[in-house]
Amino acid sequence: MTTPGLSHARNRKFDAVLCDIDNVIRFYDHTELVRLERAAGLAPGATAAVAFADGVDGPLLRGEITKREWTAQIARGLAGEVPGEVADGLARAFANSPTRADEAVVDLLRRAQRHVPVVLVTNATNELDEELDRLGLLTYFGDRIVNSARVGMVKPDRRIYALAADMAGVRADRCLFVDDRPENVEAATALGMAGVRFRTPEDLAGVLVCLPDGEPV
Repeated sequence: MTTPGLSHARNRKFDAVLCDIDNVIRFYDHTELVRLERAAGLAPGATAAVAFADGVDGPLLRGEITKREWTAQIARGLAGEVPGEVADGLARAFANSPTRADEAVVDLLRRAQRHVPVVLVTNATNELDEELDRLGLLTYFGDRIVNSARVGMVKPDRRIYALAADMAGVRADRCLFVDDRPENVEAATALGMAGVRFRTPEDLAGVLVCLPDGEPV
């Protein structure tokens, strides 16, 4: 299946924006983690490969285990490659990597809120509200967030998209869905949503010209 791009959504009118968080609004700084991986003789990304291996992150994202339990599981997965204390340090560095919000994207979404409901739809942990609060984002979006850990289902499960559309009070075929992962965008468009794969803020700005009143944000 071809991943929907900007052209798929550019000419579609919509009455709500459903938007992913990680790698769209929130970005992680793994500089210290990479330093520790190299010092341990591991390739950059080795810790993430363990953290996101099949069956490892799913329980976390469905709210079945805590972030602390997930971190311990990552350390156990690394223990065969590095000493235990090094594995613990890598796991903690990964789980607690600093984050930043892309202010250009936040500004676009806040301006979109003047016209339509904006719902954040994310695969995240039960600590999401506290994390967004530290970034100053909870004030803007806290009343409209569909968090996988709270609802027990993970994108691209079609039910999570239906929940987000219900929260917005808009039919699925009148929603715009924005995500960095192609499989998540494909699931949304299969439900009739306008979808765009996010790479840069310009991808989002390019589709927000199709707000109901026809005015760009």
